[in-house]
Amino acid sequence: MDINIAYAGDRKIAVDLLRFILKEGVKPKALFVSSDKKASHDDELIELCSHLDNSKIFRGKEFKEENSVEELKSLKLDYIISIHFPYIYPKDILDLPAHGVINLHPAYLPFNRGWHTPTWAIYEDTPYGATMHFMDEDVDCGDIINREKVEKKPEDTANSLYKKVLNVEKKLFKDTWKDLINFEYDRIPQELDRGTKHHKEGIKKIQRLKLDEKVKVEEFIRKLRALTTNKISEAAYFEKNGNKYSVQINIEKED
Repeated sequence: MDINIAYAGDRKIAVDLLRFILKEGVKPKALFVSSDKKASHDDELIELCSHLDNSKIFRGKEFKEENSVEELKSLKLDYIISIHFPYIYPKDILDLPAHGVINLHPAYLPFNRGWHTPTWAIYEDTPYGATMHFMDEDVDCGDIINREKVEKKPEDTANSLYKKVLNVEKKLFKDTWKDLINFEYDRIPQELDRGTKHHKEGIKKIQRLKLDEKVKVEEFIRKLRALTTNKISEAAYFEKNGNKYSVQINIEKED
């Protein structure tokens, strides 16, 4: 298939979608993986790109270096496909592909741009889902190509909602792939004034529970749901007698 892409990814979803792309007959011309400290599935991604020599595999922030940019320019890329890749792309990289850098984001943009998307979707009761969009210099602000909502249920935690969205992300990508390779995609500007944005450290501002605070039960449960992720370090907590106690929640719907 006559299309030139570089692939940037991390986590299992990046492995799954790279396998899909390869089965569709497209071999990436370059691969970006996370640094040794951040990477979760770098070995699998590199193995799937065994057709590439080392000069076309960039680890961590190497893709930003001047010689790397020159190497990427020579590939005459149509797209850079970015799947949960935890690095910011500078303008000289964003401008490289003829059609742009495409990101798959676990949120229903323009809501929940940035970090901890299922947490904020529950905590602020905003729409949730998956979005494919073009990247620009502002994080998660580029034009939308396609998106799909995920239903939030009363028993959902941030952890269960994230597991749901991973499946929706994969389906969304596969459903949109034909439009990308035929260069027949949509570009829908985001209504940024309607959306929300959160930084990585923002979650720390809502984690502490004050034992003497009066709060509605619904709001309290929603906070616990929002802060029940796969990391105990992101949980709600309270302090008593000099000790810190983390709190997560499990909600079961009765038949």
